[in-house]
Amino acid sequence: MGVEIERKFLLSSDAWRDEVEKSLEMRQGYLSHDAQSSVRVRICNDQADINIKSTRDGIYRLEYEYPIPMADARELLNKVAHRPLVEKTRHILHVADHCWEVDEFHGENSGLVVAEVELASVEEVFQRPAWLGREISTDARYYNSNLSKLPYCYWEADA
Repeated sequence: MGVEIERKFLLSSDAWRDEVEKSLEMRQGYLSHDAQSSVRVRICNDQADINIKSTRDGIYRLEYEYPIPMADARELLNKVAHRPLVEKTRHILHVADHCWEVDEFHGENSGLVVAEVELASVEEVFQRPAWLGREISTDARYYNSNLSKLPYCYWEADA
């Protein structure tokens, strides 16, 4: 069984940009999603995969991910996936012993930037970078699957 333990945060500044090691372009769409599970197709650079996630608390998730042919991924994104697609640039950086992924969203989710760190356990301690803001791990609005239902550009100003 695949497991993902992830904490997600807003950012308090752009200081993280100085620490970026590499960036990846991603385009993804959801074939199915509800409050507890999702099925997603993603193209990242020259790789394509299908992903199945299930969560109860937003931090601990069952996750299964498998490569699929690029032609299949393109067809699924173009003909099957719910709209809008989620497009983002994922920036990879390291702080202390942890790899951080900062997702900078585009399209209807432009203006949203979030940082994620994967952990070995729910209780694992990690160094909080100075540029880290409010935690949003359990706020379902920020799940990528929900950003495909209600994009960031339609949120109220206090979000």
